[in-house]
Amino acid sequence: MQKTWWKEAVVYQVYWRSFYDTDGDGYGDLEGVIRKLDYIKELGADVIWLNPIYGSPDVDNGYDISDYRTVMAKAGTMETFERLLGEVHARGMKLIMDLVVNHTSDRHPWFTEARSSTDNPKRDYYIWRREANNWRSYFTPSAWEYDERTGEYYFHSFATEQPDLNWENPRVREEIYEMMRFWLDKGIDGFRMDVINLLAKQAGFPDAEHPENISYLGNNPGIHEYLQEMHERVLKHYDVFTVGEIPFVTPEDGLLYVGEERGELNTLFHFEVCDYMAHWEMDKFKAIQKRWYDGMWGRGWNSQFLNNHDHTRLVTRFGNDKEYRVQSAKCFAVLLHTLPGMPYVYQGEEIGMTGVRFDSIEDYNDIALKNKYKEELEKGRDPQEVFRSLLHLARDNSRTPVQWDGSANGGFTEGTPWIKVNPNFREINVEQALADPDSVFYTYQKLIRLRKENPVMIYGTYEPLLEEDDRIYAFLRELDGEKWLILLNISDQSTVCTLPGSIASAEKELILANYKVNGPDGSSCEMKPYEARIYRVKSERRG
Repeated sequence: MQKTWWKEAVVYQVYWRSFYDTDGDGYGDLEGVIRKLDYIKELGADVIWLNPIYGSPDVDNGYDISDYRTVMAKAGTMETFERLLGEVHARGMKLIMDLVVNHTSDRHPWFTEARSSTDNPKRDYYIWRREANNWRSYFTPSAWEYDERTGEYYFHSFATEQPDLNWENPRVREEIYEMMRFWLDKGIDGFRMDVINLLAKQAGFPDAEHPENISYLGNNPGIHEYLQEMHERVLKHYDVFTVGEIPFVTPEDGLLYVGEERGELNTLFHFEVCDYMAHWEMDKFKAIQKRWYDGMWGRGWNSQFLNNHDHTRLVTRFGNDKEYRVQSAKCFAVLLHTLPGMPYVYQGEEIGMTGVRFDSIEDYNDIALKNKYKEELEKGRDPQEVFRSLLHLARDNSRTPVQWDGSANGGFTEGTPWIKVNPNFREINVEQALADPDSVFYTYQKLIRLRKENPVMIYGTYEPLLEEDDRIYAFLRELDGEKWLILLNISDQSTVCTLPGSIASAEKELILANYKVNGPDGSSCEMKPYEARIYRVKSERRG
C-alpha cells in the first residue's frame, strides 16, 4: 500500500461562521480562526477544512456562490485569508477549501446573464428546458424552477437560488479550472469537493419511477471523464489533497472515484452512516464498515466521520448526551480514530458538544429544514407534529456556535449570534475542557498522538470480531506483527464482552481506556456503558 502524508493526517473542520467572532457582528470570521489556530494545533490536527468563504448572498450558508474569487464580508477580506493561510502553514498544518462547483448562486453574474435571454452567450452555462420532469431536488419538491422572462425552466439540485452549472459545456469547465488554479496558486493545500458526483446529469432527464429516491442526481455517465480532466488539467500540477463528498455510492462506485491508479480524487466521504442511520444501529454500522473495508482496502482510501455541519452532533444522534455524554463522546472518539480511514473532527466534537432543540421553527436558519417544514404543512399536517419530526436531523443541530467558555454567548461573540448558542454552554465549553485532564478534549488529543506514533492505526488491516453482538463493537488492527484490539460497548447498559479464540487468552497491554480498568484482561470482561478500551496484543496462545 502506498504511504502518503494525507493518509496519516487528521482533519479538523472549521465551520467558520460558528467558530469565533472577533468583530461583534454575530458571525464567526477568518480573524477568529487565526486567533484559535493554537487551539487546533494543541489538539493535534494536521489539516483544517474551511467551509465556503466566497462571495455569496448566503441563502445556504455560503454554498450559494456569487463570486468565486472574493471573500464574503461576513468572513473578512482576502488579506485576512492570506494571513490565515500563512499562519496555518507556520504551525506546520495544511488548509483545504470547499470547492462548490455543481451549482452557483442565482446572483452569480453568469446566471444573471444566462437568464437575460435565450440567446445570451452564458445561457448554456446552466441547464434549461421547456418542460420539467418529475425529479425532486434536495431542498424542494421539484428540481426545476420556471423563469418568467425566458419561458423555460432551469435545473437546481438544491434550492431554487442555487442553479446547477452545465458541465457539458467546456467553457464552464475551463472557468472552474481557472478558479481552482487561482486558489491553488495562493498556496492552499487542496479541496473538499461539495457533492462532486452530481456534476454529470442523466441524458434527456427522463422521469423517475420513484422520484422521492433522488439518487438519480448522482453518479451519472460522464462524471469520471470530468474528474479525470480536472485532475489532468489542474490537480496533478500541485501537491494537494482532495476529498470528494459523494452520496449514493457503494464501495465499488467509490473505487472509481478514489482508486489509486484512476487519476481522480484522493479520498471520499460516503453517507451510508449519516444519511441512512437516524439513530445508532450496531448491526448496520458493522456491516457498512466491513463492506467498505473489503471493497476499498489497499486500492482506495476512505474517510471516517460521524457528524459535520450537515449532520447532528454525534453524542446526541448516536450516543447519550445526558448521563453518559462524556463517556459516549470518548467512546465514539476511539471508534473514529481506530477504524481504517482518515478521521474528520468537526469543531466542538472534541469537547463533547451536543445537538440543540430550539422551541420554534423561527429559531432555525437551515433552508432545507424550513423548506421541508413548509412542504409538509402544505399537505395539511399538524405544525407541531411536523416540527417535532424534523428536529432530530435538522442541520442547525450541529451549527450552533462553539462554546469557548461560560461567559455570555459561550464566549463566541460580544454581539448577537447569528444562531442561538446551545443553552448548555456553561457546563460544556473549551475553557472547562482544557482545565480537566480527564475531559473529552484530552481523549481526542491522545488518540491523535497515538495515531501519529503508531502506523498500525493507519495502515493496519481490519478484522472484525463478535460480529453478531448488538452492544460490543470489537476489532483487530494489525501491521508488521503489531496487533491492536479495540473493544467498545456502544450502549447505555453494562454488558459482558467474551473474546473469541486465541485473543481471549492472549497477553494484552492496555493502551487507552475511558474508564478505570481493574484486574487482569482474561477471556471475558464486564464493560460499562459506552466503555472503550484499546489493547496491544503482546502474545497469543494457540490451542
